[in-house]
Amino acid sequence: MTATTTNEKPLQQLDNNLSGSIPDSNSIESHDDPAQHDASDPGPPPDGGFQAWSQTVVAHLVMFNSWGYINSFGFFQSYYVSTLGVSPSAISWVGSVQISLVFFVGTFSGRATDAGHYKKVLVAGLFLQLLGVFMTSLSTKYWQLFLAQGICTGLGDGLTFCPTIALLATYFVKRRSMAIAINASGAGSGGIFFPLIAQQLLPKIGFGWTVRVMGFVMLFNTIIIVALARTRLPPRKLGPIVEWSSFKELPYALFCVGMFLSFWAIFFAFYYVPTYGGTVIGVSPTTSLTLLLVMNAVGIPARILLAVLSDKFIGPMRTLILTTFFSGLLLYCWVSVNSEGRLFAFCIIYGSFAGGVQSVFPAACSGLTTDLKKMGMRTGMVFTVVSVACLTGPPLAGALIERGDGDFMYAQVFGGSALMGGTLVLLAVAISNGAISLPHFRK
Repeated sequence: MTATTTNEKPLQQLDNNLSGSIPDSNSIESHDDPAQHDASDPGPPPDGGFQAWSQTVVAHLVMFNSWGYINSFGFFQSYYVSTLGVSPSAISWVGSVQISLVFFVGTFSGRATDAGHYKKVLVAGLFLQLLGVFMTSLSTKYWQLFLAQGICTGLGDGLTFCPTIALLATYFVKRRSMAIAINASGAGSGGIFFPLIAQQLLPKIGFGWTVRVMGFVMLFNTIIIVALARTRLPPRKLGPIVEWSSFKELPYALFCVGMFLSFWAIFFAFYYVPTYGGTVIGVSPTTSLTLLLVMNAVGIPARILLAVLSDKFIGPMRTLILTTFFSGLLLYCWVSVNSEGRLFAFCIIYGSFAGGVQSVFPAACSGLTTDLKKMGMRTGMVFTVVSVACLTGPPLAGALIERGDGDFMYAQVFGGSALMGGTLVLLAVAISNGAISLPHFRK
């Protein structure tokens, strides 16, 4: 069996030692003639060099500001439930809407990237991120938090995340999984930093100023992002926002279904581990935040190691199948966790595999696209499908917890089953795409 999917092979036959010049994003956006675009095509992805690796820094910081903040929602979930007197399921809607918008907006922001407007979309998204965070620091009611943290920040995250993932994929082929893993590790570093800020500052300066400090950190990252971000390919002005014919491709259509099932449950533990630790295990609020820190922290080395595994040995699709399977298995195992030590062990192992799912799936998705100029659109289409899962998954888990009178078992079984279903569908993707071949038996 080969380590890459069939659709990735044409890409990997490109010459990855290109050392030609890379056009500035402003010069790219100034072209209007499609023929001129073809003439200025910079060629195959460089797979290295300062310009390419600087985009991994941009992508890492984009992930820090977006998914690092999102992965810290367990802190907000626990704090809002204890201070607002609102049910866990209702609070989950704030986080689920935020995640859903990240993916839903991806279809439109990804297409805008293909059309040559990456920098404009990026700046708009960064502004909305900062606006949402600082408005969250001023919010005292549920509806205010829903608008600021759920809607505004979610829109900003969606405008920055998908285009940056698509942009990064145009710079790398052989090292694509590694580049995307460096990008995705920003979710882990942000997921450590923001809860750590909350843990250290919340008792001293209160909720408002704690969130403002988070906003100032994001502002610093924003300055670096805007300074370094550059596009490589000429814009593709023509074509629809959604390419419906893509869903006629069996591997691509199955991939959308598999990722829907996987993301229906993947964030459940990130939202509810602090609450589980406090209400079921009986740990202190400080320890509850430490659990979230640990879950996010282990995702950093795990993402890098899984990227090496993907790039060098088994390919992104097989890596995604393995991480999805073990994530589902661990949610089943969570049912038997009844002590602080076991909960820490669960956070370490689950954080590693769940982080792998989040980091590897864009590389697996990009491997299903051979036309790099359609990368933003097709990636965004998958993200939009995933957005529905992210919107409904955490509130559904919260409703199952309420139905069980605080017992997490129904939600844990739901999460494990969704991920196992996703594993089976992704296995079908790998078989249909040639990443995994079935043995042939003689009659």
